[in-house]
Amino acid sequence: MKDPEEHQVKSRRPLPKPTERRRRCRRRSQCKPEKLQETELHPQLPSSATPKSLMFHQRPGYGQLGTKCLVKANHFLADISVSDLSHYNVKITPEVTSRKTSKAIIAELVRVHRNTDLATRLPVYDGGRNLYTAGLLPFTYKEFNVTLSEDDDATSGTRERKFKVVIKFATHVSMHQLRDLLSGKQVNNPQEALTVFDIVLRELAAQSYVSIGRFLYSPDVRKPQQLGGGLESWRGFYQSIRPTQMGLSLNIDMSSMAFIEPLPVIDFVAQILGKDVHSKLLSDADRVKIKKALRGVKVEVTHRGNFRRKYRISGLTSQPTRELIFPLDEQMNMKSVVDYFQEMYGFTIKYSHLPCLQVGSQRKLNYLPMEACKIVEGQRYTKGLNEKQITSLLKFSCQRPREQEADILQTMQQNNYDNNPYAKEFGISIDNKLASVEARVLPPPWLKYHDTGREKEYLPQVGQWNMMNKKVINGSTVRYWACINFSRSVQESTARGFCQQLVQMCQISGMEFSQDPVIPIYSARPDQVKKALNYVHSAAMDKLCGKELELLIAILPDNNGSLYGDLKRICETDLGLISQCCLTKHVFKINRQYLANVALKINVKMGGRNTVLLDALSWRIPLVSDIPTIIFGADVTHPESGEDSCPSIAAVVASQDWPEVTKYAGLVCAQPHREELIQDLFRSWKDPQRGVTYGGMIRELLLSFKKATGQKPLRIIFYRDGVSEGQFYQVLLYELDAIRKACASLEPSYQPPVTFVVVQKRHHTRLFANNHDDRNSTDKSGNILPGTVVDSKICHPSEFDFYLCSHAGIQGTSRPAHYHVLWDENNFTADEIQSLTNNLCYTYARCTRSVSVVPPAYYAHLAAYRARFYMEPDVVEISKLRGTRSKEGSVRALPALKEKVKNVMFYC
Repeated sequence: MKDPEEHQVKSRRPLPKPTERRRRCRRRSQCKPEKLQETELHPQLPSSATPKSLMFHQRPGYGQLGTKCLVKANHFLADISVSDLSHYNVKITPEVTSRKTSKAIIAELVRVHRNTDLATRLPVYDGGRNLYTAGLLPFTYKEFNVTLSEDDDATSGTRERKFKVVIKFATHVSMHQLRDLLSGKQVNNPQEALTVFDIVLRELAAQSYVSIGRFLYSPDVRKPQQLGGGLESWRGFYQSIRPTQMGLSLNIDMSSMAFIEPLPVIDFVAQILGKDVHSKLLSDADRVKIKKALRGVKVEVTHRGNFRRKYRISGLTSQPTRELIFPLDEQMNMKSVVDYFQEMYGFTIKYSHLPCLQVGSQRKLNYLPMEACKIVEGQRYTKGLNEKQITSLLKFSCQRPREQEADILQTMQQNNYDNNPYAKEFGISIDNKLASVEARVLPPPWLKYHDTGREKEYLPQVGQWNMMNKKVINGSTVRYWACINFSRSVQESTARGFCQQLVQMCQISGMEFSQDPVIPIYSARPDQVKKALNYVHSAAMDKLCGKELELLIAILPDNNGSLYGDLKRICETDLGLISQCCLTKHVFKINRQYLANVALKINVKMGGRNTVLLDALSWRIPLVSDIPTIIFGADVTHPESGEDSCPSIAAVVASQDWPEVTKYAGLVCAQPHREELIQDLFRSWKDPQRGVTYGGMIRELLLSFKKATGQKPLRIIFYRDGVSEGQFYQVLLYELDAIRKACASLEPSYQPPVTFVVVQKRHHTRLFANNHDDRNSTDKSGNILPGTVVDSKICHPSEFDFYLCSHAGIQGTSRPAHYHVLWDENNFTADEIQSLTNNLCYTYARCTRSVSVVPPAYYAHLAAYRARFYMEPDVVEISKLRGTRSKEGSVRALPALKEKVKNVMFYC
C-alpha cells in the first residue's frame, strides 16, 4: 500500500453545478469544430493528477430512471463490536518456508500458552509474519520455544523439531478509518482492518478446507467430478469482507476449481497418455508429457505400510527403473533400485520398464518407482485446461439462480459463524439472510435499422431480437472475395453451396455483395496455410489487374490446432486482408441464424454498421450527442497460469463515428509479462532528424477519429477492463496521465474532459430475483431482467460505482458487470452514465443480443485475444522454454497491423 497521504484529493478543477454544466455543453455544441493539428514540440506536458492530488470521484447521487424492484444479493451484513485490534510481528527460527508448517507452529504455541502467556487471547495468524489479536497481549516482546512433531524417514516414526518464535508488538490497527468510510466519509480504504477480518473469518474454515487466497475448497462440499486427464473438479466457496453502504458485508459465492485426482501415479500417467502403461515402454514424447504433468506435484509413498512420507516430484529418470543404479555409500558401492526396494522394504517392483520419479533436490536426488507412489489429495491444478476439461468444469459449476442461492445459504449455515471461536473473539456477528436491495430495470433503447427494411426501428424485448424484416443501417460493399477450403471432408460443391447461401444472407441483410468469387474456391492443406494465402492473394490480384482482394472466406476443420491463429496473423499483419473463418460443422449443417450472425460480422469487418441507437441519430444521448465525443475501451490479457515468460497483450479500441458511436478501430501491443499498466498509451522519443517525436495508441486513435469525422473529440469516455481493486490508484494515475499527454502532444492546450470507468466482471456479487416464481421479474433462464441496475446498499459507501446486469441469461447464474467511475470531469449523473452504459450494450456488432459488458471494453478484450496469435510461434516456444520472466526491454514487438485492417473492426 502507498502512504495514506499519497491519495489525498483534489479534482483538477472545481465541479460546476449541473445548470452551469448544461450551459457550458450547449455553448460548446454551438462552437465550430476546432482543427486538430500535430505539433512537433510543446511545453511541459500537463499531468492531470499526481499521487498527492488524486482521489476517486464521489457518488453524485442515486439513479432514478427505470422500473423499481427488489433483488437479493449474496452479501450478508457483518456487525463488528471490537474496537481495539493489535498487530504483532512474528519471527520463526530456523526460518520456515512452508505456510502450512508456520501455521502448525503458531497453532501449537497458542495451544500451549493461550491460558498463560497469551492471557486467554485467541490470535489469528496469516502464515507469514503477521499475527493479530482483539486487544493487547500482556507483553510487547516475548520469545517462545515450540516443539513440533513430524514424520521421520529414517526411523519410520516421528521426530521432534524445535523452533524459537519471537512475537513483537508492531502497531494498533485503526478502526477509526473504517468507521469513517462506512459512514460515507471520503477516506482511504482501511485495508489492514479489512484484511484482519478476512483472516479471522477464514481461520477456522482453513483448518478443514483447502485454502487458495479467498477461496476455500473441499471434496465434501459436493462429490468431485472427473474432468479427464487425471483431474477432478472440487466445489467450494469464495469469502470476503467488503465495505458497503449498509455497513460491512460478507460476500459469499460458490466456486469450482480443478484439482489433481489423488490417484496412484501409474493410473494418473495412464490418464495423461490416454493408454495402458502397465506393459508398454514409453516413447520420448510420452516421457516429456509425463514430466511436464508431474513436475511440482506432491506424492506420498505407499510401500511402507502406514508410514506415508510425502515428496515433491522434481523430474523423471531418462532410463527405465530396471536400468537404474545408485551409490549406496561414500565408497561408491552401487546398488540397483529394483534390488534396493526388494531388500530394504520387501517391495517387488512389477513395472520396471517405467521410469522412476525423481524427488528431492538436484544435489541429493532420490528415486521412487511410480507404483510405490500416490498423488496427495488437495493439490490445485495450475496449468492450462484443454477444451474438454473446460467444458466439463463449466458443466459442473453451472447452476440456475435458485440452486446457487440455496447453495450459498447452505454454505452460510455450514460455516456457522455464530459458534466460530475466532469470530466471537473478534466480536464479529454475521446475519444469515441475503441482503435485500432496491434495484431498477432500465428501459431498453430503440434501435435504428435501414429504411428499406420492413422494420426500420425496433425496441428489443428482454435483451434479444433478430434480423427478420430488418436490414443493417449501413451495408458495406464486397466486390472482390475468394474462398479457401482447408477441410478435407468438405467437397468443392458443398463449399460452393455454402458460400452462395452466405452471400445471399449478406445481400438480404442489406450488403452489396458480388455473387461469385474472383477465383474458383481453392482447396488447401491446413499445414500449407501461408502458401495457400499467398497464392490466393496474388492470383486474385492478377485477375483484378492489380486491384486487391477485399474479403477471404476460409473453411476450417472443426479441430484446427494453430490454423486459425496462423491465418489471422498472416491476413492481418502481412497481407492486409479481412477474413471470415467458418467451421466445417456449420458448412454441413447450414443454419439461417448462424448465417445471419456471420453476415453481421462480415458487415462490420468491411466497414459497415449493423444498427445504431435511435437516440444517437436524433442527438438525444446526454453528454455524448452535444459535442464530439470519443469512447475508448481498453484491456490487458495475460498468459495463462503456468506460462511465466510470455508477454501480456494490451489492446485499445476507440469509436470512429459521431454521433453514432458504433464503429471502433483497434490497436494492440505486447508488454512485459503480467504488466497491468498499458505501456503504449503514449510515448515520446528523440528522432535524430525530427527531434522529439510522439506516438502511442491514444494519440493514433484521436487522429484517426479526426480523420474519420472531420472533428476533434471534445470529450473522452474511457472504459477500462481487467483492473482489480488493488490496482485502481496505479492504473488511474498512469493511464490518465498518458491520456493527458497524448492530447497535449497534438496541441499544448488540448485537454478534453475525461471520464475514466473501470469495468469488472471477475467479482463475486450475484443478484437474484426477490421471488424466483414471479415470471414478471425474471427472464427465461430464471435470472434477473436485462437492464437491472443497483447503485445502493451493496455498493461503495462513498465512491461512484454500480452493478449492471445488461444481458439476458442463457444458462447458469448471470454475473452483473461492476462499473466504478474513478475519475469524471464530464460530471455524469448516475442516470446518465448508467443508461449510456446499458444502451451501448445493445450495439454489440456480433449478435442480436444485449451483452454483459459495455461493447468498447468487450471489443478491446477481443482485440487483445486476437493479438496473441500475432506472436510468431517460434517466439512463443522460446519464451516458454526459457522459463524466465520478460524484462521490459526484451519484449518483442508484435508485427504491425496493416492500415486497411486497423481502421475496421477486424477483431469481430
